[in-house]
Amino acid sequence: MPTPDSDAVAEPRQRAAVLGRPVTHSLSPLLHRAAYAGLGLPDWTYDALDVGAEDVAPLLAGLGEEWRGFSVTMPCKRAAVDVADVVEPLPRLLQAANTLVRTDAGWRAENTDVTGVGMALQVAGVEQVDHAAILGAGGTAAAAAVALASLGAEQVDLVVRDPARAGDVRRVLDTLGVRTRVFPLDGARVDAPVVVSTVPVGGQPAVAALDWHSGQTVLDVLYAPWPTPLAERVTAAGGTVIGGLEVLFWQATVQVELMTGQSAPLGAMRAALDAR
Repeated sequence: MPTPDSDAVAEPRQRAAVLGRPVTHSLSPLLHRAAYAGLGLPDWTYDALDVGAEDVAPLLAGLGEEWRGFSVTMPCKRAAVDVADVVEPLPRLLQAANTLVRTDAGWRAENTDVTGVGMALQVAGVEQVDHAAILGAGGTAAAAAVALASLGAEQVDLVVRDPARAGDVRRVLDTLGVRTRVFPLDGARVDAPVVVSTVPVGGQPAVAALDWHSGQTVLDVLYAPWPTPLAERVTAAGGTVIGGLEVLFWQATVQVELMTGQSAPLGAMRAALDAR
């Protein structure tokens, strides 16, 4: 398990980082560092720490007060809930946290993935949803379920390789009063006008092979490599594709505000992302 360095500096630092495995591909450092520059916070730093779920508790236990927060990615989202001193209602419902924030009461678990998915859809013009579908059944799928429910979804279809693994997402939708149908990925017909895919890179060929059609809006939460096979297939069919960079951007803006206590500099963060 990596341990943060303890090198002495002239000015006291405020530190943050993204936790996960792997994290070398993450653009979170780019966004958060751009935010600190835009806010005039030269004493804030943001790193990437390659850790597994089992490493989260001992890592947090050994940190100094200069550590203000963490972005949390797979496979550490459930562990972040388990080790937090305070768990907000949203990560408690999802049983997954993508954010840890230092507070007087200890580490507080938050989830900004819901905002990320919701804002990505709304900025693309999806302001109201009646019927939607989610591909996949992991932690991001559960966050997508809440986002779709907040946009008015009354029915959400879950398309998963193994229907037995859809329990957590179905539990979230049941709690929110949203009707749910579960379909196996093989041979599935996705007819919902709005679709959120949380399928990892390895599952892309299978979801790209589904019968896509014009009029559908598909949010693929992946952003590297881009375009994904799914994005190319939906575009070729005449549908609208939203990339995962939008999810990353909007969830990061909320994280910046939670960690620094200041409004996120959207222009500076967007410019950094566009330049990359």
